[in-house]
Amino acid sequence: MSKFGELIDLDIPVLLDFYTEWNEQSTAMHPVLRDVAAALGDSAKVIKIDVDKNSELAEALRVKGLPTLMIYKNGEMKWRQSGEQDANTLIGLVKEYV
Repeated sequence: MSKFGELIDLDIPVLLDFYTEWNEQSTAMHPVLRDVAAALGDSAKVIKIDVDKNSELAEALRVKGLPTLMIYKNGEMKWRQSGEQDANTLIGLVKEYV
C-alpha cells in the first residue's frame, strides 16, 4: 500500500477508477477515462485500479460499488462517487483541483 501513497501524493489531481473487467459499468468507463486523460494532458493523472488484483486496497478504501471514482490531490481525497460518469463531468471536477 505504500505504492498507493506515492500515487496519490502529487501536487496535481489524480483521478482513480476502481474497476473490474467483469463489471459492465466498469468497462463502459474505459473510453470515457481515455477521453478525460487526453483532455487533461499533464495537468492531472488518470489511474485505473483493478479491484480483483488490488482487493486489499479496495477494502481499505471501502470500495463497494463499481466503478468507484476518486480524486486525490497532495495525498488527500477531494471527491468520490460510485457509478458511471460522463467525460465532461469528470473533466470539470478534476479541473477544480488543478
